[in-house]
Amino acid sequence: MLTQNPRSITLSEENPSNKQKLINKIISMTEKITNTDGYTETIIPFLIICRHNYETPVVQGVLSPSFCLVLQGRKEVYLGEHIFQANPGDYLASVVDIPASARVTGCTNNSPYIGIRISFTMEEITSVMLEADISVDKRDNKLIFGTCIGKSDTDFLELFVRLLKLVDNPSKAKFLSKLIKREMIFHLLSGEYRHLFLQQVFFDQQSDGVGKALAWIKENYTHSFTIEELARSFNMSVSGLQHKFKAITSLSPVQYQKKLRLQEARRLMLSGSMDATTAALEVGYESPSQFSREYRRCFGMPPLKDIKAAQKNYSPTDLESFLKRLNHFEKTT
Repeated sequence: MLTQNPRSITLSEENPSNKQKLINKIISMTEKITNTDGYTETIIPFLIICRHNYETPVVQGVLSPSFCLVLQGRKEVYLGEHIFQANPGDYLASVVDIPASARVTGCTNNSPYIGIRISFTMEEITSVMLEADISVDKRDNKLIFGTCIGKSDTDFLELFVRLLKLVDNPSKAKFLSKLIKREMIFHLLSGEYRHLFLQQVFFDQQSDGVGKALAWIKENYTHSFTIEELARSFNMSVSGLQHKFKAITSLSPVQYQKKLRLQEARRLMLSGSMDATTAALEVGYESPSQFSREYRRCFGMPPLKDIKAAQKNYSPTDLESFLKRLNHFEKTT
């Protein structure tokens, strides 16, 4: 197992008491917005407050392009052999859609887990790069895993304070929230993990290669393909595609497709709109029995049993929040 606990800022570089005061202030601001367990959307479209009054079991989902600031409690994310643990003051950032498992720990009803999630697009990253005159060069083509954990500093935390102040002011939020978000992105592009973001921009700018292959699977996960066809379509060797794809996502292209299919099928069943057979066909499976085998291998139980257990164990609020987080993978026609 590989555990990532990277160093970002040492105590000698920044007064820890100032940082903790800011964290406490942000916690207080989130509690004025919501004390509801689960995920709370705000008037700012890209801002979600996450709160859990109890430790959660490991839940599978899709980690989408975003960064999550942990304020209280701990968040653990499992991606293949990689284990990411975010403690208070840490942020978890992802630049690609990656199937992952996660749980929150170190929290109680009196001291709940609290985090703030900011979603973004690669277009926004590119826009900030262009405006700030940050260039992408060949060094940014070095493969880096698509997720990281960094330590926030007081400048970064101040941006969250400014953003949360806008939640009660819709007229200001409509304009200023976007500017603050761009400052946040600039902060990340100027920090220790800048190459994580620059790498993805580099891939997006290429007409072929692993970045385009990943995007194609995400958009066409219901379609069947062979690894040979995929490599040929994006001018790569089979071995090169496999190696680069796994370096970024921890999965092979076929495993990545399978995870997306199973996550979407589970979302469809949890929403109550489809039974197992219909959901299997909807996400691209031709054999319901194969779907059932792979579903059980992924989630630990056959579809019907898993859905009944989830509906029993999730509160209505948690279930609604879970479905909202997976909704960006719903197909549009």
